[in-house]
Formats: sequence, C-alpha cells, structure tokens
Amino acid sequence: MSGGHQNPTMEVGGVAPEAARLMRLATYASVGVAGILVVAKSIAWLMTDSVSLLSTLLDSFLDALASGINLWAVRHALQPADKEHRFGHGKAEPLAGLVQAAFISGSAVFLLMEASERIVNPKTIGNTDAGLVVMAVSIALTLVLVGFQKYVVKKTGSVAISADSLHYQTDLLVNLGVMISLVLVSRLGWGLADPLFAVMIAAYILWGAWRIGILALDHLMDKELPDEDRRRIHEIACAHEDVIDMHDLRTRFSGTNFFIQLHLEMSGDITLFKAHDVAESVMRDIEAVYPNAEVLIHEDPHGTQERRAEFK
Repeated sequence: MSGGHQNPTMEVGGVAPEAARLMRLATYASVGVAGILVVAKSIAWLMTDSVSLLSTLLDSFLDALASGINLWAVRHALQPADKEHRFGHGKAEPLAGLVQAAFISGSAVFLLMEASERIVNPKTIGNTDAGLVVMAVSIALTLVLVGFQKYVVKKTGSVAISADSLHYQTDLLVNLGVMISLVLVSRLGWGLADPLFAVMIAAYILWGAWRIGILALDHLMDKELPDEDRRRIHEIACAHEDVIDMHDLRTRFSGTNFFIQLHLEMSGDITLFKAHDVAESVMRDIEAVYPNAEVLIHEDPHGTQERRAEFK
C-alpha cells in the first residue's frame, strides 16, 4: 500500500500558502462589505419605510452573520490535521455552507410574510432618492467583492468562499430589483411594485439557499468526483507501462482537498520493490494533475479475484 506524500509547496493543512492567504483575505473582505451595507441600508430603510429595501437590509444582516461564520470555518478548515482529526478539518467549510443555507431560507420566509402584509395593507414610501443612492453604492461594493471572490474560488476551490460568493451574486439581483421597485414607486406611483418585488426577491433567495445547501451536502456526504475526473484519474493510472489495469477507484472532497483511493493491477512476477516504485510513480502523476489530492494506492497482482463491486 502506498500513501500520499505532502507536497512541499503545501501547508501542513494541505493548502498552498498563497491559497490560504487568499481564502482568509476573502473572508475579511466579505465581513467588511457586509458590515458597511448593513449600516447604509439601515439608514435608507428608516428614511423610506420600503419593504423591498427592508428585504435587502435583512439579507445584508444575514450576510454579515454568514460571513462571520465563514471566517470561522475557513480559519478552522486551514488548521493542519491532528491526532483527533487525521483527515484535517476541511468539513468545516461545507458545514458553514449548510448554516448559510439555513440563514438564507429563514430570511426569505420572513420577507414573504412582510411582503404579504404590505400587499394587504399598503404604505406610502418616501425619500426614494436616498434609497436609490444607497442601492447604487451597494451594487458597486458587491460587484467588487464578487469579482474578488470568484478569483479566490478559481485559485483555491474553497466551498465556503464559493457559497459566500453565490450569496452575494444573489444580492446583486436583489439590489437591482429594489432599485427598480423604488423607481416604479417614485416615478410611476405604482405602490404594489415594492411588495411584489420583495416576493420575487424572496423566491430567488430560496433558490440560492437550495443551491448552497446541495453543494454543502455533496461534500458532507462524500460525493464522488465528477465522472470526467474519474475517467482522467483512470487514464493517468493506466498510462504507466507497468500498470495492466485499475479498479476500486474511490474519491471524495474535504474542503479544498481531494482524497483518491484506487487499486493498481500489475504483473504478479515483479518484485515488491518494483510494485512500490510503480505505485509511487502513479501517485505523483495523479498529484501533478490534482495538486490538492491525497492519493492512496493498493498494489494487486493482475488476475486476483478480490475486486469489489464498482459503481458506475
């Protein structure tokens, strides 16, 4: 049996130093932006009494809470493996994603209740210009944050940052919807636009919560890598001249890291030393393509009948 070795460019926790720095920076930026937006939108809501603006204020408040949880989750996930957690702390990221999904769903339900009450009992909205200015600033700040988060996700594959980014992408549409509703109310006098847009925003928030929750559950339930990646791993393993076949491929996520296990079939006539060298070579080839992977390989003589059932 050959085990994965630690890439010298990795931290003890399995994440490259630059990737870890970007992940931490993204969490700090998220918390900072959320805090600024909560203060600005609170002032605007008090001035306008708009339920759609209340919806985006509530969403930003939950953003701040969720981003704080993300900050904790990322810091925890980057801790190295220890005696009690041999596979590291990567599951902290999808756990944070589930908490985010719960927060988002709760805010959407509350918003639906507020919008329904406003449809039955309409209220006059004032100071719409102040609300429009705040929403324009919110969109600008969120655009910058989402752009940076996408860059970090591309570089690190972080589940927590990806969930946070998805939430803020939702916020962009939410903020845009609020701006449109304020324009319709102030320029055209269409009072129902405010609660109706709030209902649409709530539905969109619920859809975003569903996407975040499914992504987090996939990681927590050790879902396999996509079929394309499994085929790629099979090709890499079987490309070695001394490998006859491969079976029992098992893969899973844990935060930004992958765990890959497989059995290599080689001639039963080669020495144990030779089989070990072949496994080490295949392991390095796989890690070259999947640098955040820990690879575990078992060597089998070709023709043995110990093959387990494969799941296609």
